Amino acid sequence: MTTEKEESRLMQLKDCWADFQNFVVDVVYDRRRDAKARVFGFFLVGFSWIFSVIAQLRYWAYRNRIFRDQPLGCLVVVVGNLTVGGTGKTPVVEKFARSLRDRGRTVAILSRGYKSKKEPLYRRFWRWITHKEAPPPRIVSDGKNVLLNSEVAGDEPYMLARNLPGVIVLTDKNRVKAGEYAIKQFGADTLLLDDGFQYMPLRGRLNLLLIDKTNPFGNHHLLPRGILREPIKHLRRASYIFLTKSDGTPDPDLERLIRHYKPDADFIECAHRPRYLRSVDEKERFELDWLKDKKVAALSGIAMPESFENLLRESGATIVLSQRFLDHHRFTDEELERFFDTALSAQVEALITTEKDAVRIQKTNTFPLPFLYLRMEIDILYGVSDFEEAVSRICFPKREMRTTQKEMF
Repeated sequence: MTTEKEESRLMQLKDCWADFQNFVVDVVYDRRRDAKARVFGFFLVGFSWIFSVIAQLRYWAYRNRIFRDQPLGCLVVVVGNLTVGGTGKTPVVEKFARSLRDRGRTVAILSRGYKSKKEPLYRRFWRWITHKEAPPPRIVSDGKNVLLNSEVAGDEPYMLARNLPGVIVLTDKNRVKAGEYAIKQFGADTLLLDDGFQYMPLRGRLNLLLIDKTNPFGNHHLLPRGILREPIKHLRRASYIFLTKSDGTPDPDLERLIRHYKPDADFIECAHRPRYLRSVDEKERFELDWLKDKKVAALSGIAMPESFENLLRESGATIVLSQRFLDHHRFTDEELERFFDTALSAQVEALITTEKDAVRIQKTNTFPLPFLYLRMEIDILYGVSDFEEAVSRICFPKREMRTTQKEMF
C-alpha cells in the first residue's frame, strides 16, 4: 500500500509533468515569449528542419509515384488542415456529411480515431508472430446506432456518430482498409476522410483544406517548433479552402499569401457559432441567453481554448475560473473533483465545457453545479455557391458518376 507521503509525491510529479507539457505547448503556439521559452524554442528549430525535409520527401515520393496511392472505385473527399488542431474541423465534417447524406449519398466517415483506446500490446504481438490478419475497422456507427463510446472510438468519431444518424463512421489507422470495408459491408458510395490531408495512400477526388483565420499557420515553423504539419506551399493540393472561425472581416494579407501558392483558390469563409447549451448528462437544454451575466468556470482540453473562452464572454458570461488541459485530455475523477472544489470556492453559478470535452466525462458522475457544454455549428459567410458546387460535384447522377470514376482510375 502507498503511504500518504508517497501519494503526495506522486501527485507532485504528475503536476510537474503536466506543467512541462503545457510549457511545451505554449512555446509551440508562441503563447510564451520569456527567456526560457526563447531558448527552448531555438532548440526545437533544428527538429523542425528535419521534420520539414521528411514531409517534403514523402510528398515528392507520392507525387512521383515512388509510393503509390490505392484507388477504391469510390468517390473520396478529404477534409484536413496543414496545422495541428484548432481549426474547427469537426463541425465542417459534420455539415459536409449531412449535406451529402441529405442528397441521397451513402456516406462513410473514415477516421484514424486519434487518442482512442488501442488494441492491447500482447494481442498485436501475438498477431505478428502468428501472421494473423489485422482486426477489421472499428464501427463507431453503422448508420443506425452508435456502437462505441468515446474512449474506444475517439472524441471526434463519437461526436460525429452521435450527431449524424444515417452516416457510417469507422476508425482505423489504415484508412484504405477502412474504405474497402465501408464499401463491401455498408455499400458506401462516398468516403469522407476525416483529418486526411496528410494521408496520401488514399487519394481524394476533392481536397477540402481548413485554415483557422484567427491563427492561420502559427509562427510558420513546422513541428515541433510550430504547429505546421507540412510546408505552407502544400496548400496547392486543395480543391477548396475553408477559412474557419471568421468574423467576416477581410484579411488581404492572408488571401495574398494563399494565392501566392494557389492563384486559383476558391475560398469558403465560415464562422463557428454557438447554438445552445446542453447538460453533460444530455438531460437538459438551455438557450444561449441563459449565460448572460452568469459567473462560470470554464473547463477545456482542446488545442485552442482561447476561442472557446472568448465565445463564452461574447455570450455574456463572466469567466471566474478557467481550467485548461492538453488537447484530447481524458479527465480523471481526481482532476474533476479538484475542479469542482475550486469552482465552488470561487462561487460560480455553472460549469461550462466544450462538446468534445463533454464526451470524455462520465454521465454517471454527480456534479455540484449545472455542468453544460456549448454546442457549435458553422455558418457559411462567403462562398455559399462554392460550397454547393463542392457538394454538387459529388451528388450528380450515378450514370455520370460511373463515367467519371472510369476517367479517374
